[in-house]
Amino acid sequence: MNVELKQKLSKLPDSPGVYFHKNKDGEVIYVGKAAVLKNRVRQYFQNSKKDPKTEALVSEIFDTDWIKVDTEMDALFLESEMIKRYKPKWNILLRDDKTVTYIKITMNEEVPYLSFTRTPVDDKATYVGPFYGKLAVEKAVRVLRRIFPYYTKPYTGKKTLNTDLGLTPGIETEKSTPAEYKKTLKKLIRYLEGDREKLLKDLEKEMKKASSCGNFEEAAKARDQLMGLSELKKKIVFSSEEFLDISSDQALSDLQKMLDLKEPPRRIEGYDISHQSGTNAVGSMVVFINGASARDKYRKFKIRSSGSDDLKSMVEVISRRLKHKEWDLPDLIVLDGGITQVNAILPLVEPLGIPVIGRDKSGDHSKSAEVKIIFNNKLIKLDKSSHVARLIARIDEESHRFAITYHTLLKRKSMLK
Repeated sequence: MNVELKQKLSKLPDSPGVYFHKNKDGEVIYVGKAAVLKNRVRQYFQNSKKDPKTEALVSEIFDTDWIKVDTEMDALFLESEMIKRYKPKWNILLRDDKTVTYIKITMNEEVPYLSFTRTPVDDKATYVGPFYGKLAVEKAVRVLRRIFPYYTKPYTGKKTLNTDLGLTPGIETEKSTPAEYKKTLKKLIRYLEGDREKLLKDLEKEMKKASSCGNFEEAAKARDQLMGLSELKKKIVFSSEEFLDISSDQALSDLQKMLDLKEPPRRIEGYDISHQSGTNAVGSMVVFINGASARDKYRKFKIRSSGSDDLKSMVEVISRRLKHKEWDLPDLIVLDGGITQVNAILPLVEPLGIPVIGRDKSGDHSKSAEVKIIFNNKLIKLDKSSHVARLIARIDEESHRFAITYHTLLKRKSMLK
């Protein structure tokens, strides 16, 4: 351990968080989460016996950074996002497929159940993830089961011990119905996907509305869920602003300097267009809050204008997006496109003071494509291993994935007509 790193590690906090091990070139080589950053990160440099792979990782560590969060669950979600962004080589080398976990909820069934899997398939079930560290995500979901009861196996109609403990919705005892159960699961999914603060507000509205309509049973259910999440907040201290310490996210700090912004861009929106020879044309909007994807804020658009003209389609999507005054405005827009696309939407967003960059792939749409961006009519080539390049690539890949998913859905529907 070098002297600078030793000094830095002495300042590690007692809070939960995500840490980033870097090599001499500043490349992120490993991302991990911790319930207590000080204890977990220091373990790497203690003289205790380690397996050969971990020893090899430690030998490459030259610097370590971290982001503090409020809870272990926050750390779980943030770690997942940062591994997707940086794709660190040692996360792959130290991990086998058994530690990558998706939460699977069979929402396509009349009475869904929740389970865990390593490999999501196209079976119409809802998958949330991936998460890294099976035990951590299982623990998190167990905690939430007391607030949002669910089944863990296909429904049989038989009463079990979990029924008496209040860990199932109680369809077997007519305490609930399949429709009510699905409403509860949708809330659980929202929570797992990060829509926590809005969920609390919606539960409060739901409780008041049900009460004013005389539906006291429904009001009591919403009240219990609200109280459960509030109690959870006291015990685990859930953040009122997701990942508040954005100054620690190097990519956002670097973007602020590069684009000469007053503050790091808290809300970044990414856009892409997808179609097949002009048919089933769609536009996607993905949202990253404080550097992490906020899936509950993603939006999709079915193109109304010429589906074969990507430029017109992009202008249409941005125009329609800006009409939604109820959505927060972005601090930065990232387009899949070059100077033509950027210049086409500038007249729409410049009056609002929203900066725009385009990712110019120049025909190379592979995952290994160079990260070149357009800003202020200039082409800027970024170092692929830099924090900014990793973030731009992550946003671009996510907007492309979301557009393709919607395009494929429309294509299937048109084939069934």
